[in-house]
Amino acid sequence: MTEPLTPLPGWESFYVIAGSSAAALTGLQFVVIALIADVPHEPSGEQVEAFGTPTIVHFCIALLISCALSAPWRSLSAPAVVLGAIGIFGILYEGIVIRRARQQVGYRPVLADWLWHGVLPLLTYGTLIGSALEMSAHPELTLFLVGAATLMLVFIGIHNAWDTVTYIALVYGRKREGSEPTSSRARS
Repeated sequence: MTEPLTPLPGWESFYVIAGSSAAALTGLQFVVIALIADVPHEPSGEQVEAFGTPTIVHFCIALLISCALSAPWRSLSAPAVVLGAIGIFGILYEGIVIRRARQQVGYRPVLADWLWHGVLPLLTYGTLIGSALEMSAHPELTLFLVGAATLMLVFIGIHNAWDTVTYIALVYGRKREGSEPTSSRARS
């Protein structure tokens, strides 16, 4: 029996779990959007672009990373290029997300929103870029960092989807009962 050419086969179960979770959670986010369609006062498209769409993107990128690192690469240089490209895309996309969050007028983001929709994704995508650059020199460490970044994207998506659902349930539930919400949040 020969040794694997890369340490990636040892990560197969991890990426099957992470990728499957990201795919399933992407489907659940569609349910969240369907719930939004049933609320009396729907958020604007600007709010969905700023707060809802990034959740889908994070889940899809976690799925993409899982697929990329499950491929039968013969060396680590090709997956490093893929991870670097994903990281660069993620940083550029986060710039768009932050701009959209600042420009939409239906909701004023609070510190937690900036953390979960801006700072943490930027750090996560930055980790992917750094891991891609160091993968050949430090494969074990960088593969753990990529695994952590993949999980972080899933956790960011879970948090943001949960935030949306609880907001809809609490704020719009109170509006239906005739009481004013305690929060001024109005987003997807």
